[in-house]
Amino acid sequence: MSDTTTLLKRAQEISSDAERVTQAHLRKVTLPSGTVLGLITLDNGEDHTKPNTFGPRSLLALNEAIDAALADDEIVALGVTGKPFILAAGADLTSISGGGPDAVRIVAELGHAVFRKLQDGGKPSFGFVNGLALGGGLEVALHCTYRTVMDSAPALGLPEVMLGLVPGWGGAFLVPNLVGADKAVTVILENPLNNGKTLSGTAAFELGLADACFSGADYLEQSLLWADSVLAGETVVERPEVDRGEAWDAAVARARALVQAKTGGASPAALKAVELIDAARDGDRDAGFAREDEALEAMSKTPELIASLYAFDLVQKRAKRPAGAPDKSLARPVTKVGIVGAGLMASQMALLFVRRLEVPVVLTDLDQERVDKGVGYVHAEIDKLLAKGRISQDKANRHKALVTGSVDKSDGFAGADFVIEAVFEEMSVKKSVFADVEKAVSPECILATNTSSLSITEMAADLEHPERVVGFHFFNPVAVMPLLEIVKGEQTDDATLATAFATGKALKKTTILVNDSPSFIVNRLLGRFMGEVGRIVDEGTPVPVVDGAFAGVAPMPPFMLLSLVGPAIALHNNETLHGAFPDRFYVSPALERVVAARKASYYGPDGAIDPEVEALLEKPETPVVLEPAEIRTRVLTGLADEARRMLDEGVVVAAEDLDLAMITGAGFSFWNGGLTMLLEREGLGSFH
Repeated sequence: MSDTTTLLKRAQEISSDAERVTQAHLRKVTLPSGTVLGLITLDNGEDHTKPNTFGPRSLLALNEAIDAALADDEIVALGVTGKPFILAAGADLTSISGGGPDAVRIVAELGHAVFRKLQDGGKPSFGFVNGLALGGGLEVALHCTYRTVMDSAPALGLPEVMLGLVPGWGGAFLVPNLVGADKAVTVILENPLNNGKTLSGTAAFELGLADACFSGADYLEQSLLWADSVLAGETVVERPEVDRGEAWDAAVARARALVQAKTGGASPAALKAVELIDAARDGDRDAGFAREDEALEAMSKTPELIASLYAFDLVQKRAKRPAGAPDKSLARPVTKVGIVGAGLMASQMALLFVRRLEVPVVLTDLDQERVDKGVGYVHAEIDKLLAKGRISQDKANRHKALVTGSVDKSDGFAGADFVIEAVFEEMSVKKSVFADVEKAVSPECILATNTSSLSITEMAADLEHPERVVGFHFFNPVAVMPLLEIVKGEQTDDATLATAFATGKALKKTTILVNDSPSFIVNRLLGRFMGEVGRIVDEGTPVPVVDGAFAGVAPMPPFMLLSLVGPAIALHNNETLHGAFPDRFYVSPALERVVAARKASYYGPDGAIDPEVEALLEKPETPVVLEPAEIRTRVLTGLADEARRMLDEGVVVAAEDLDLAMITGAGFSFWNGGLTMLLEREGLGSFH
């Protein structure tokens, strides 16, 4: 490890004007006891949509503030907090992507050198986690002697493995030594590999990452009072002793099994994280930090990191500026929303619309009982949010009052600017619905469809104003899945598209422009995927063998995914695609039998294949049983073919949109770069 003076000099040399610098503002706070605390507030000068990050210059600024606080004899203790709602979102990844392994090593060592001053400076330190704290944002707090957290902080975690990295500023060592190896596996591996799951402030406190948890607008004041009590000896922080024996062994074994199941050993970062957790058992902090430095440098040389940085850029930048979207000035205001249907999908949409847009939302259906059930679902979900403290009583009352139902579209949709249908996936049904809605709304009202596979152009063909019909395809569950496919029919005009994109942004979704084509992006690619694996099973390869072949490729085994989506929905999608492209999309007779038998899953409650489903698979007389590598190659070859065709057809603007869709709509991993980067790495084509 380099000495701090050399690191500071090298950090200056590799720093870039492109870095959005997070300043570290130091001020003295006199606590009620008279003790003076040096409070460092991290702030990059932007609002909460642009979180604080740590690049070389930001680390230099924090180093200067810590040194000033340690040198001031009046200051007894240090505190670190962030601007409103944000502590920090970790490393500035542009500083990693631009400088290569040498820059990564410098930034890794510098982060350790600066953060550890909070432990080794000779004065107690407090991490006041007032909001989002990811990666280095959480690690800076972990270096403090004590921590408090705001209960409503939305996201705490160490997501590095998802990005092809490892926690490299102390997290891989400090977390297992603070809360034990098993909880560390959850934070460092399980959550990142579960689509980047994070912890709430309350959950982080319960896990042991913080010593106290406070709520409300006076969170910082409460934290300062608590710190004063700790410094005065009135409050004693006790932490359970970490089990370094059998419990640690069991945690490492769980980590290895988890990594194998989720990545098939294809993620170098996940494998390295297991090693770091295992090695942290020795309790040697200097050795642990040195291992993190070496690991980060090693990860910076892997193709998975390049793919991760590409994926990160898609999610952070391209997702915010959808390619091909019309000028936003063309968008019309949406002051009232109508939803045709009151089933589960429609009710989920109603909840999202009312929470994000805060405008009247009207559900309609065939009879009052269904309408009442849909409205009741939304009201019940709002009550749950209130009970959890996620919204105030006033907001709950207002949101519930905004959601109503009607069996009469003419009455319910009067004055609506945006009507979306969520009825049965059958073209004749949807055309009939839109014909009725068109009579009840103004000529400018947007008619959106949540269809997952049907033609927008055909759906609009018989309407008086087909130009105002647009695809608005959510993924289930609506509140959780980020992707919203905006589908342009042949006659969809720019004002309609612009309104759809503006509405999607207001709903806080990742929107992607899709030209009308069967099943759009995600369902078309998944349709090819499921068709290929269905054919392989029908030819004789057992389902468990096929499912086991895709660890590290797909976010979950294909037949588990089919169980999640529902066999009937998957069959309908493949039938639609087979009708459009019969030479490429296979409809499995076995899947038809499973749907006819009304089986909801290929698997039973015990995790094994349901014997009744097994009987429906009907193995051929001369089965062809493929090895996992053969299965992967055959299926990925099919996906490569389909992706190339979609680009040639102009379904999307570029390959980046295919990847963004598969990451945000299907959970494909960052470290594979979505789909096309993986295909290129496998030698199955060039897409960029």
